[in-house]
Amino acid sequence: MSRSLLVACLLALLSASALSQNPAPDAKRPIEAFDSIFIEELTWMEVRDALKAGKTTVIIPTGGVEQNGPYLATGKHNYVLRATTEAIARKLGNALVAPIVPFVPEGDIAPPTGHMKYPGTISLTEDTYQRLLTDICASHKTHGFEHIVMIGDSGGNQKGMKAVAGKLNAKWAGGKTRVHFISEYYDYPGVDKWLRSQGIVQKNEGLHDGFAVTAIMMTVDPTTVRMKQRIAADKFRINGIELAPAEKTIEWGKKIVDMRAEATVKAIRKVITAKP
Repeated sequence: MSRSLLVACLLALLSASALSQNPAPDAKRPIEAFDSIFIEELTWMEVRDALKAGKTTVIIPTGGVEQNGPYLATGKHNYVLRATTEAIARKLGNALVAPIVPFVPEGDIAPPTGHMKYPGTISLTEDTYQRLLTDICASHKTHGFEHIVMIGDSGGNQKGMKAVAGKLNAKWAGGKTRVHFISEYYDYPGVDKWLRSQGIVQKNEGLHDGFAVTAIMMTVDPTTVRMKQRIAADKFRINGIELAPAEKTIEWGKKIVDMRAEATVKAIRKVITAKP
């Protein structure tokens, strides 16, 4: 036997051995399922069984890594989505949440425009962004999700999601999987209007920041808004709104999350029940 043939045989045996150690796709789950709606926190068996139990809707959130003024972490949109997507999925009751897409169009890379003028920002071209979304959607279709819901927490994300949803629905026409772009999620003017009705009136300080996002981020992790450092520097406020005590701002954050989730769930249910 030639050396190359021997190597090929050994590789085949090793591959077969590796495959034999994995359970079959229909194998019984050996332990109790973990209670999470985030796909990246679940095992493949837990995702499979959630699908079988009726969780056939998947939410694909798009965030971003960009400059957000002097106080907020560059992953602002991703932290916000961590809070809002869980609330949305829990309210829907039949949904899981895909890993947040952290990279989106943020401006030209070279020469830099928009947010790309600031260190830490990561940008994609519109073509790369749409290709990424297309492959993510196709992956979820392969595994049996019937409703793929795309929401974005940043303005530059919206056009690409809408375009991908349109293309995939045309391509998959007649099948059981539909893609929905939910523009109602991205409504920060609506959030500010609601806050004003609750007595929270801001004075724009010209920063890429605001009370709503700060309060939501604090429900996830107060360090992302540099709470300790701002308190030490007497800067723990935004747009004229005091953020102390932190517990009060976190409660506001929870209320804002719930308000945004309610509006988004209403929009999702409307498009899911509509005829294709």
